[in-house]
Amino acid sequence: MIDHLGFPVSDYARAKAFYTAALAPLGYSLIMEVMQEDRPGESAAGFGANGKPDFWIGGEGALNKPVHVAIAAKDRATVDAFYKAALAAGGRDNGAPGIRAHYHPDYYGAFVLDPDGHNIEAVCHTPE
Repeated sequence: MIDHLGFPVSDYARAKAFYTAALAPLGYSLIMEVMQEDRPGESAAGFGANGKPDFWIGGEGALNKPVHVAIAAKDRATVDAFYKAALAAGGRDNGAPGIRAHYHPDYYGAFVLDPDGHNIEAVCHTPE
């Protein structure tokens, strides 16, 4: 199951305003804005419903590659297994398994670039 997806935009402020208005009739609103730890000054905006952002936009390069897809994992061991299998299959490391507390305290994810350079993530939101 897809947990969330995201893509870069050419004008972050313009895109954020557009999606804030366009998604409102669908029950989506801006849930979270985060600064990228490894690229100071770049923001990403997460839109969603019921408190969970699952549609993300980011400024130039903010989401690493043209496409970012996160797949929900049932537990942290599954995230670890995804990472190991993806690297063995030819993927490139884009973030080893671990907590990403800047999203929330239990956010455990791993990131791999696929053969085309897309950022593929496995994520678990539950405590250990």
